[in-house]
Amino acid sequence: MIGRRVAKGIYAIWYRETKRFLRDRSRWLGLILQPLLYLMLVGYGISASMSFRQAPTGMHVNYVTFMYPGIIGMSVLFMSIFSAVGMIWDREFGFLKEVLVAPVPRWAVAVGKALGITTIVVVQTAMLLLMAPLAHLPLGLAMAAQTLAVGALTGFVLGCLGIVIASRMSTMESFQLVMNVLTMPMFFLSGALYPLRGLPHWLSVLAHIDPLTYGVDALRNAVYGQGEAARALVQYPLSVDVAVLAVMAVVFALLGAMLFERQE
Repeated sequence: MIGRRVAKGIYAIWYRETKRFLRDRSRWLGLILQPLLYLMLVGYGISASMSFRQAPTGMHVNYVTFMYPGIIGMSVLFMSIFSAVGMIWDREFGFLKEVLVAPVPRWAVAVGKALGITTIVVVQTAMLLLMAPLAHLPLGLAMAAQTLAVGALTGFVLGCLGIVIASRMSTMESFQLVMNVLTMPMFFLSGALYPLRGLPHWLSVLAHIDPLTYGVDALRNAVYGQGEAARALVQYPLSVDVAVLAVMAVVFALLGAMLFERQE
């Protein structure tokens, strides 16, 4: 009986998050335009002005092709983290107080929120897959399935991280300040725009504790496949990326649920 009640609570929060996203046309517009603009303006601009050589093999790679998984990672990051801002709105408008007195554990609300964010990320990743031809990449069934799975896992990790931060923020202004300080370093340290080989030691350390680093690398594994040329473009095997993301997912989910339990 308790398990069924918890499942209904998780489903209700997930359904609300998904339905709110589907009704918000401005988020749909940003979902499409932001990554498209980055890919077209930054990707094609840099690709046209320089010859991108991928170390250590010395082979030439079109920069747009290299950047494409990073654009997906960037979109997952921004969508996941900033979707958690809904918790602040819910607190300010009183909805969160109503939810917290519901006969379900508070951690179930956090899980429902994280699953809602993950669903939004999967929809977003599916739409970005349609841009693969713009990056000179074939869109195959196996590639699409792996990319969606990696996007979902990365979105869950970053969504839980957003919940952890939002649980400790009392105002929209403080949340946005922390997010602006956090998201851009996470993006630039992830290897989305440039290879991480040859970085100074202190930057390399920061990059290796960045969850998005493993998300972007896993996306490259999924997009490029497992050939010899593809291995020159990634840092770790897909299994390593997924294992690290899975551990981070458990840690952030438990931490987010614990902090959400302390909501007042």
